[in-house]
Amino acid sequence: MSSSPDVPPPASVRALDDRLDAIARRPFRARFRLAGRERALAVERGPATIRWHAYDLLARRLAPAEPYKDGKQTPYRGHPVFVAQHATATCCRGCLQRWHGIPKGRELSRAEHVYAVQVICRWIERELTRGGAGDGADGVSPARPV
Repeated sequence: MSSSPDVPPPASVRALDDRLDAIARRPFRARFRLAGRERALAVERGPATIRWHAYDLLARRLAPAEPYKDGKQTPYRGHPVFVAQHATATCCRGCLQRWHGIPKGRELSRAEHVYAVQVICRWIERELTRGGAGDGADGVSPARPV
């Protein structure tokens, strides 16, 4: 991990994959799949647009020191970034603190913001290369081991 709260964990592909694998071992997080409308949107818009959407959504919903309705601000569906946020534990400041070591109570630094976007985009990339469209049309598959 990092020695300073302003510096997030390393964001190499291997480090991101290791972090995502650890998070995916939790039953709640493992339920999420990119499927249906959200999968189609990710494919149609492409990685650059989805990355921009992730950056913008996090800036408005997660980056402030005390986000509006923190813990309830991220919908479960409607956009690939929302599904990814729940799958990657970047959905609220509590999850960011618990899973990524980014403290609550202060605005995200630029590096932390970029790190969270990298986590989300890496999860989406992995989902799109997974092959199938997932188990559920709503992006949430039945809870079962992956």
